Amino acid sequence: MGQTDDQKGAKCAGAKVPNLTFESPLSHPKVKAQTLFSEGSPLLSPPAMENEEEEGLMREDPMHGDSTQKPYDKYHETKGLLYIILLTISIGGLQLAWAVELSNGTPYLLSLGLSKSLMALVWIAGPLSGALVQPYVGILSDNCRSPYGKRSPFMVGGGIATIISLLLLAWVREIVGGFFGLFGADRESEGVKITIIVFAVLFIYMVDFAINTVQAAIRAFILDCCPHHQQESANSMASRVVGIGNILGFICGFVDLPKHVWFFGRTQFQILCTIACIALASTVILSLSTIRERDASLEPPPIEKGAGLLSLMKQVVSSIKRLPPQTRKVCEVQFMAWIGFFPQLFYSSSYVGDIYVQPYLEANPNMTPVQIDALYEKATRVGTFALLIYAITSLSTNVLLPFFINPTYDAASQNSDGTNKCYDTATQRFTANILKAIVIPWLTIRRAWMFSHMIFAGCMFSTLFVTNVAGATAIIGIVGVSWAMTLWAPFAIISAEVSKRDALRRARGIETDEEDQAGVILGLHNMAIATPQIIATILSSIVFKFLQKPRGMPGDHSIAIVLAGGGISTLVAAFLTLRIKDEVEIPDTLVEEGSEVPLTSERGRRSSELVRSGSMSGLSY
Repeated sequence: MGQTDDQKGAKCAGAKVPNLTFESPLSHPKVKAQTLFSEGSPLLSPPAMENEEEEGLMREDPMHGDSTQKPYDKYHETKGLLYIILLTISIGGLQLAWAVELSNGTPYLLSLGLSKSLMALVWIAGPLSGALVQPYVGILSDNCRSPYGKRSPFMVGGGIATIISLLLLAWVREIVGGFFGLFGADRESEGVKITIIVFAVLFIYMVDFAINTVQAAIRAFILDCCPHHQQESANSMASRVVGIGNILGFICGFVDLPKHVWFFGRTQFQILCTIACIALASTVILSLSTIRERDASLEPPPIEKGAGLLSLMKQVVSSIKRLPPQTRKVCEVQFMAWIGFFPQLFYSSSYVGDIYVQPYLEANPNMTPVQIDALYEKATRVGTFALLIYAITSLSTNVLLPFFINPTYDAASQNSDGTNKCYDTATQRFTANILKAIVIPWLTIRRAWMFSHMIFAGCMFSTLFVTNVAGATAIIGIVGVSWAMTLWAPFAIISAEVSKRDALRRARGIETDEEDQAGVILGLHNMAIATPQIIATILSSIVFKFLQKPRGMPGDHSIAIVLAGGGISTLVAAFLTLRIKDEVEIPDTLVEEGSEVPLTSERGRRSSELVRSGSMSGLSY
């Protein structure tokens, strides 16, 4: 007598196989084909069959299904590697646009005639847009009821706005100068130069507001379309894709592009912006054309609330009060950490470039403006090379470190004994044993995040003593380890908690409160990132006001002092990381609300125990 797929799976796990008098859910042709297709593939993970007591998350047999169960949700099904790559690839294209702004934005504004103190205030555009735009976009997308999904319209609209604003910024000299030239004004006159700076600042704000719109939508898109038990894996992949985007952007910034791709623009910055626009458009199109969101038009209409600024503030305050416990602690860590991260992101290339130009300025203090511009253009490429090393380190960390970390927030945390998977070949069994052996049990993602803050602080303090380009490049390169964890750890912790809570609500048919939805929670997390950047910008501007020297004058070490100051706040962030737990706790209200059976009954108690044991998501409780 042949065994069913369920019986084979149970036998592999070492469990006794009961006599089944009903047809297995895996006998359905579509599900069975999918299981066989995934079986044995190195790229696709086998669909995880959860405990049958997991109400609403188990597969419902279409022929013999229990009418009391909720329909099976395909978004809870374990996804393969290709799906995860296509889901996260759009954030890589977005990061390439960020890389252009981070590596070349500061030198570009300085070349237009902006002072360092004013430039620091210009970069307040990033945190300001992050604090305002991302929560607002999160609320709007949560309330969106488009048949194409909640996040897709914002990814498309924000992407178009980013492309337009980047191109305007890159050609601001030609646009403003050409317009005034129609009226006979000299492009080199003081009035035209000031106007160019004003419009450049305006376009910087447009770029940051547009990029934050795309970023808010993409992060929520990843959370919504990835199963709750794979959030740690998805965010790890997203950080790797971000690393690839950084590397490509910094390679392009290091190469003398006008010599090779002159048809994209006349200057280095113009060509970089063009490449960034192509990358963003292509990756967003690829993600949206291959990954389909839930049809939001089938969901209940959102609660009608005012659309004004006051209503937005009320929703934000209400959402802050309702933040899940792990997410709240992550936001506290991010607040302190980003006081240090923000200066490092925007001033790293200028820091290395300043060290590079010092010997030349000391040897020849009477350089002409043309010679100074040529020297600083070379310094910008040297600084961008340091960021390239930084990006390579970050990507390497994101690729290798997950193999050593004990995955406390992912499905692997309950698979330490390997009994819930069948491996078809000796090679697969050998690979699984090797991967299990190299895991460091005590090294959780939370502890790795804490160590990364300490590494960052040490590197920032070192900027006060390093006086050569090689040493400065090494410091920025090591910081890539910290950046890798910043891109991975907080999003993995938050996504695991939010996605788990959302899955439980969907399984029990509980209507999700607007304050608890993914878009607004991720928006509030970004507020915790953006608000300290405003503080860092103001402090940086004060330091530059008193310590900076005119462009072309030797002895300017103001950037090193700003970077070292950021290391102090990052040490505080490392301490706050100790308060985060290595597991996600779900409150009893989510178990009890909407339950069709009271918790006093036997079935109710079993359901509650399953939730607390983590069997539904792979999270440790």
